[in-house]
This record gives sequence, structure tokens and C-alpha cells, in this order.
Amino acid sequence: MEIEIFDYYLPKELIAQEPLKERDKARLLVLHKENGNIEHKVFYEIVEFINEGDLLVLNDTKVIKAKLTLTLDTGGKIDALFLRGNKNLIEIKAKKAKKLKEGREIYFKNGAKGIVRKVLEEGVRLIEIPEIENYINFIEEVGEVPLPPYIKNRNIDEEDYQTIYGKKLGSIAAPTAGLHFTENLLIKLKEKGVKIEYVTLHVGTPTFEPLKVKNLDEHKLGEEWIEVSEKVLNEIKKTKENKKKIFAVGTTVVRTLETVSRIENIKEYKGTTDLFIKPPFEFKFVDAMITNFHLPKTSLLVLVCAFGGIENVLNAYKVAVENRYRFYSFGDAMLII
Repeated sequence: MEIEIFDYYLPKELIAQEPLKERDKARLLVLHKENGNIEHKVFYEIVEFINEGDLLVLNDTKVIKAKLTLTLDTGGKIDALFLRGNKNLIEIKAKKAKKLKEGREIYFKNGAKGIVRKVLEEGVRLIEIPEIENYINFIEEVGEVPLPPYIKNRNIDEEDYQTIYGKKLGSIAAPTAGLHFTENLLIKLKEKGVKIEYVTLHVGTPTFEPLKVKNLDEHKLGEEWIEVSEKVLNEIKKTKENKKKIFAVGTTVVRTLETVSRIENIKEYKGTTDLFIKPPFEFKFVDAMITNFHLPKTSLLVLVCAFGGIENVLNAYKVAVENRYRFYSFGDAMLII
């Protein structure tokens, strides 16, 4: 399938540059995938579409301060992005990676020294930081929250780029569909009898990298860490047995649930996924999804089209542009049901 299918026109002024003060007052485009019908709502009205006994699944990952500024021994600066870590080793991706040769010393914001231990693919380097034991605590100390490059407003409160329920540090980008939920909205859903559970997918570069292939079959998605507990799997089983719906909040939850749906006799799962969801695809767990509006020619848009139907979704995007919806991370939302 050609990647050009998943392109669309978006005026730059529709790219949201800052979050709404009241998260649940974003607009909500409701797409009925069976007939392509569209409704225009406000996000807090999503309560109307999720019924008693349905299961809402959210991603409880939290964005780590993955944007790093490295100082070379010459005094020059290099911008880098933290990718993953283990004890006192971290992998980073740098814009001027040619300067980061094996054995070179670099320095972080707090003065800590790092040593380039391995030169990896496409600007990725393995860095040892001898002085530390826990890379998460270190990154939180020396880094900044990495806002997407299309957000030009850099005076954003870091908490605005976190979901209210995020608790497991590990993502380099927010699972943005979840940004619209407030405590009050979650309480209303619980009062209605909706079950709410959490899975984890730590968002890495595979989630948001543009597809550089002409044909989707040529693309391989990189690995990202996911966790699904026995409790969540039991709730999914009960929901299916009761013929109720499973609502996935965001593409990360869709990929997580559909990954574990393909593992036989599973009790719980902690490991990686490289599942690339593209049309045609059989969804085994997910019945409805909540998502933001995604960049053209990305694996995220391809996934949404696989779920809602290519023609339906691209038409919904066209309608969203015509109705001046706000796009991307701080933008409005879509419910596909």
C-alpha cells in the first residue's frame, strides 16, 4: 500500500501551539465507522458514548525530561534526545552526532561527565555516565520535557504535556489522546459504571517518526516497552464475555492491547512491541478508540485509518480542517466508534 494515500492538506494555523486551559473543553469529532457519519461534540460529552460495563483503557506512562543539551570538551553545544537507559548507560540521538566519536568526553547541565562508548546507527550514541547509578533520576535532573518541533511556543508549563494520571516515567513524548481527561471527567465515567484500567507503553521514536518508505510493507516499526497486568487482562476478558465495548485511549493503547491479544495463554506481559498496524488489520480487543489528529504519512495516521477505514478517516480529517479543528499534540480529539 502506497504511503501517499495517507497524506492530507493542513493549513499551518490549525496546528495547536498551546493547550486549552480546561482540558475537557476541547472539541470532539465523533466518527461512526460503520457508515462514516460524523458528529461534532465537546470532549466532556464523551460520557454519552461510553456505557455502563464498558472498559476504558488509558496509558499511564509519564514523559521524562528527555531533551538534553550536551557540552563538548571544546565548549560547543549539541542538542540530543534521550532514548533509553540501563543503570549508568544511556542511549541518545544527537543532531550533530559526527562530533560524538567513541571515547569522547561530554558534559551535562549539572557538570556530570559522560563518555561516548559506542557509535550506533543514525546519530544514536551509547553514553556512560560513571558518576550515576540510576539513569531516570539523572535525566530528570539534567533534561527538559521535549515538546514536539511543530510547537513553536516554548513557554509551555511542563505539566500541560503530561496526562493527569501518568505515573511511570519513561516516554519521550506524551500519549496525547489522554491529555483531554480531567479528574472530574473520570469521576463521571466511573459514576456511570464505566470500568477504567491502565496499561503502559513508553513512547519512543518509533511512535512518531515519519515513514520514509513509498510502500508500507517496506516499513518496520522499532521496539517500544509495554506492560499489561493480569488484572487488566481479566477485565478485558470479562468485558468481552459481557458483550461490552473496550475503548482505547490513544494509538499507544491500541498497539499495546492488540499486541497482547495475539499472545496465547497470556497472564500478564512486560516486554517490547514492534506491532505496526496498517490496513487491513483484524482488531481483536479494541472496539472504539479516542485519538488526536495526527501528522500526514505517519504510522499513527495509518493505524487510525486501519481502525476507522481509510476513506472514513481521511474524510473526517477533511471535515475537521473545514471546521477549523485544532490539530496535533495540543489539538482537539476524535472518537471512532
